[in-house]
Amino acid sequence: MKYKAIIFDMDGTIVDSECIWQEAGHELIRRRNIILSETEMSELSRLLRGGAIKNSCAIIKEFAQLPEPLEDLVKEKVTIAHNLYAQGITFIDGFLDFHRLALQKQLKLALATNGTAECVSITDRVLNLTKLFGEHLYNTSHVSEPKPSPDIYLYTAKKIDVAPEQCIAIEDSAHGIQAAKDAGMFCIGINTSKKPELLQRADLIVNEFHQIQLESLLYPQEQEIICPC
Repeated sequence: MKYKAIIFDMDGTIVDSECIWQEAGHELIRRRNIILSETEMSELSRLLRGGAIKNSCAIIKEFAQLPEPLEDLVKEKVTIAHNLYAQGITFIDGFLDFHRLALQKQLKLALATNGTAECVSITDRVLNLTKLFGEHLYNTSHVSEPKPSPDIYLYTAKKIDVAPEQCIAIEDSAHGIQAAKDAGMFCIGINTSKKPELLQRADLIVNEFHQIQLESLLYPQEQEIICPC
């Protein structure tokens, strides 16, 4: 079997929550009566997708020229997002079926997210991530640098005792894909944002989980060798 593990990103990949973090960022700006054009909002959303909380707030601070200290913006955005989480989040369509299939193939499964420990804890309470991944829920508190650094993927691979090149990573953002590829993993980009241009560095791009042909990835057909005699 070519691969022994699948490592999943969380927000926007298995949990339909990416819009929550974008909404939290936009709310930071709206609270300050700053009006951005539709083009500016679209560009801001592109910059924020897949980024760690501190990095995303730094982008918002610069983009909207906000005078507040960065740490204050981080705390405010986290509070907004967690309140939105409490209103309800769901899994991405097709994820649970894919998860069951991966278990049937006896693959090791883990979560590696740019989310905070508190964010993962809230998501775990709502969706019972522990039931799906056991103890293998890893977040930015476990490493020194968030994605696009490969640190979280290298850390996760070590924790599940699988070489990075034997891992498949599934991601929905350019930051995450860069992290997975720089860690030496095969990366599937899932187009939940409907913006395939963000996924171009992925080894495989799909729109939905059911499009992933897991069997062909795990057991690739050997090329037929033709004798030139």
